[in-house]
Amino acid sequence: MLPSREVTPYTELDRAAWAKLAESTESPLTAEEIERLRGLGDEIDLDEVREVYLPLSRILSLYVRHARALHEDTESFLGKPAATRTPFVIGIGGSVAVGKSTTARLLRELLARWPEHPRVALVTTDGFLWPNDELEKRGLMQRKGFPESYDRKSLLRFVVEVKSGMDSVEAPVYSHLHYDRMQGVRTTVEQPDILLLEGLNVLQPAPRHADGKSGLAVSDFFDFSVYVDAAAADIRSWYVHRFLKLWETAFRNPESYFVRYGELSHTEAVNKAESLWDGINGPNLRENILPTRSRATLVLRKGQDHAVRWVRLRKL
Repeated sequence: MLPSREVTPYTELDRAAWAKLAESTESPLTAEEIERLRGLGDEIDLDEVREVYLPLSRILSLYVRHARALHEDTESFLGKPAATRTPFVIGIGGSVAVGKSTTARLLRELLARWPEHPRVALVTTDGFLWPNDELEKRGLMQRKGFPESYDRKSLLRFVVEVKSGMDSVEAPVYSHLHYDRMQGVRTTVEQPDILLLEGLNVLQPAPRHADGKSGLAVSDFFDFSVYVDAAAADIRSWYVHRFLKLWETAFRNPESYFVRYGELSHTEAVNKAESLWDGINGPNLRENILPTRSRATLVLRKGQDHAVRWVRLRKL
């Protein structure tokens, strides 16, 4: 009798096997462009782009093409006139300091180089955080980044409007220097072929109402989703490293919300970073972000060196 094989809804590939999927495709990005796109603390180079992100952009392009064909076939089946096609929406989630912002920026550049969909927009959910004064009123300043710290209705409305094919949709903009939403500043999304929506909680299910019913979630409108994953201990280490880089640079800016941290000694800065992780970002990861990993279409798992080691793709 043959041994039973584990049944799984995922296809899992190590880095070498994943890289082969696009080995004949030349990377369109230069080392200088990658350096510009790389986030603070991320160890992204030409090899990482060629072996990880180029295959990812290739499979995403396939999904976009077939989603477009399915849309056209469905409209034809229903006897409807050709309607304005709606953007293919990709959600990108993961912890603070895991590198999801770099992933989003790289995908924006790579996907825009494919001729089938040159218009690629990127919006982060940071802009949908409640303004600091509202967070203060709600007693949520120490839970910034937790699901309840976002204006979820506005975020949902934004995604619904984009997915409905509206000509122009606006989103608020966040300033990391001032650690707050920028008053009166908006970014405009105008019918892109692809919209990348990046944020901590983009894969959250809809919250349940008092009557036990649940409404819509932002993730209900995703055509594909990516979760950037790593061991919690590694992310904690990366977070502390990034904090120290900011302590040496941005925190010394008099306009920075965190200028007070620039006056700390090195030991005090390390202690502050570890305290912020252990009190805020670590609990948010465990309680809210990590539980959404299984909802992603694709998971990028990083090793201690920040390099992606394997990829898990949900089967169709």
